[in-house]
Amino acid sequence: MVRAEAYLNSEAVWWGSVIFLQHKETPFLSTGFLIGYLSYRGRMQRVNRCLDGSGNCEMTPTASYFSDDGMEGEEAPEQRILYWPDLRKMLSSKLSVSSLEANLRQREGKNSFEAGKVEDESAASHIHEQFTSFRLDDVWNDEHYVRLQDKGSSKNQVFIVEDAQEELESPDAYVAYSKSGTVTGKPIYVNYGRKEDFQKIRNMRVSMNGTIIIFRAGKITLAEKVANARKEGVVGALMYLGPSKDQKADSYAPFGHAHLGTGDPFTPGFPSFNHTQFPPVESSGLPHIPVQTISRKAATRLFGKMDGEKCLEDWTADIMGCKVTVSNNSKMKVKLTVNNVMVDRKILNIFGVIKGFEEPDRYVVLGAQRDSWGPGAAKAGVGTAILLELARVISDMVKNDDYKPRRSIIFASWSAGEYGAVGATEWLEGYSTTLHAKAFTYINLDTAVLGSRDVKISASPLLYSLLEATMKRVKDPTNNLGYLYDKAGSDWIKKVVPLDLDNAAFPFLAYSGIPVVSFGFYNEGDEYAFLGTTEDTLANLKEKTGQLYPLMYAAAEVAGQIALRLTHDHELFLDFDRYSDELLSFQEKLWHFNANVKELGLTLNWLYFARGDFQRAADTLRRDIENSDRENRIVRRALNDRMMKVEYDFLSPYLSPKDAPFRHIFFGRGSHTLHSLLENLEQLAVNKTSVDVNELKEQLALATWTIKGAANALVGDIWNTDNEI
Repeated sequence: MVRAEAYLNSEAVWWGSVIFLQHKETPFLSTGFLIGYLSYRGRMQRVNRCLDGSGNCEMTPTASYFSDDGMEGEEAPEQRILYWPDLRKMLSSKLSVSSLEANLRQREGKNSFEAGKVEDESAASHIHEQFTSFRLDDVWNDEHYVRLQDKGSSKNQVFIVEDAQEELESPDAYVAYSKSGTVTGKPIYVNYGRKEDFQKIRNMRVSMNGTIIIFRAGKITLAEKVANARKEGVVGALMYLGPSKDQKADSYAPFGHAHLGTGDPFTPGFPSFNHTQFPPVESSGLPHIPVQTISRKAATRLFGKMDGEKCLEDWTADIMGCKVTVSNNSKMKVKLTVNNVMVDRKILNIFGVIKGFEEPDRYVVLGAQRDSWGPGAAKAGVGTAILLELARVISDMVKNDDYKPRRSIIFASWSAGEYGAVGATEWLEGYSTTLHAKAFTYINLDTAVLGSRDVKISASPLLYSLLEATMKRVKDPTNNLGYLYDKAGSDWIKKVVPLDLDNAAFPFLAYSGIPVVSFGFYNEGDEYAFLGTTEDTLANLKEKTGQLYPLMYAAAEVAGQIALRLTHDHELFLDFDRYSDELLSFQEKLWHFNANVKELGLTLNWLYFARGDFQRAADTLRRDIENSDRENRIVRRALNDRMMKVEYDFLSPYLSPKDAPFRHIFFGRGSHTLHSLLENLEQLAVNKTSVDVNELKEQLALATWTIKGAANALVGDIWNTDNEI
């Protein structure tokens, strides 16, 4: 297609030059070029993008034109015309349930795929061989040398200490990046370990200093729970799994990590390549207290030994008879011994690429975690199986069915995902100066099937419209007459789940400013209890889901359609208008605090002006797209690049990526985020003396100028910028 279009371009210019030379003495000074150009343009079909996300805009060709007699023809006689509906049907027909099953069964009979160990390296070699056999345009791997934490030679232990010492449990599982050592303290239960849960304990006037905290899994990540506990001066922490309908799950403790961050915590902000010289620093997100997971059965025994105040009413649904702490007269304490050891490991990320025919330097990335602490059928097996199947199918479409993607598709298999997206983050850190300008979407395939009843979605607002259009076209495998859109519900956007630190898509969005989507099936209120345990087996996953392979097929179809649509259309299907809605929604939440801010001699008007600037900039870009010549590849690429930068421009440019790596003001972590600003304003309304005014000023300035900067970048040229501020 590139060669054919280049030929047509050159043909148009040549004929224009001939006419111009013949009439250089006449009024036809500019007519020559126009005749030549229009003779070319008349043969090209005009492309209209579906802007409303309805999915009705189906007639975008890969390569076609109209001949002079009005009949549709092809640029090259041997080349098929692939419209989007054809491409979508081709993907569906080539995806194979049996191939997905064969890919997943590669993990059967293996007890563990720990990062950097033999099984992980063997799986990496298999994926490399598969990518090569699919005849991808290039296959390669990245080596990283990282510090992980492993189990010590002795098991970790939890004891109940009263008049004598009684062993509560010696779990096989452990928490990576926990501090090693032995600590003893009174137990205190804090529900999910959220900030509001700790506040309720403080309201009860229970001192947490020097205690061992107990919390249940869920709501927030283990690392966030531990970070909240550290602020209270605790000496250790225990976590157990929530209730499950499968009683055998009560006997297992999950693996986890306690690093409040992603990537190698001993090279924060730096890629862990072998040739890099690391400074002697470590991540501020390391816990510095011993942390261990225990089984639900052990937690029940522990509560039975506690004689203090009963759990708050809304905390009792988890374990009947749970207690907040022990009485003042009780001698009971909990003793925790952690024997974890630090290890240096080499990990491999495996990549394969199908290069675009027009813009090979622009790409969508599909990725899946390969490693797992146990068998990892749900944690890593499903995603890896889908990744391999999509690589096989899309490559076959290119090699045998004349599909020519405009942009590239990268397939990535990550290692050390169990430790906090280490493999993915190290890759992002290694290419941080270029990836945001080239990678326009990351599609996460991890934990795509954990159940069957409900749909769970985490995504950038830029991809909402595309995701909705896709769900309207993919069949629901649990309902022969329905589509995934029906399962998600018409108000699915309100139920979008924020990305957490354990999701490999998080650093792509919050660190690199790349739009992401993470999509999967689950059962609300009946979670897959074996995730992260030694019982995350194929048999247990099949029993939980009932229709495992059809669900994997549907997840593959969603991911495949998104990747193909983004690499097929002339215009990137990124709905930048969504951020105007997000900013307006945020502004509406601020209105309640106008009076409180005014009392401090400050104003929120500058922030409102910046939001207005972004709205006008988005409108300008929309008009530029509508009025552009969409057959002009240079113009089209420039407009697409402006859309690509929207996500990146919400990374605060006033912070160091090393000190505050997750700089996204919507989805990042830290005082610079809009969420943190809102929390401070809410606290100001309760008690204005409890808020640091200078910190609030800085938050307002960071938010205002980050939004203003995003507006300026969206406009494109500084002379078109509205200087409302």
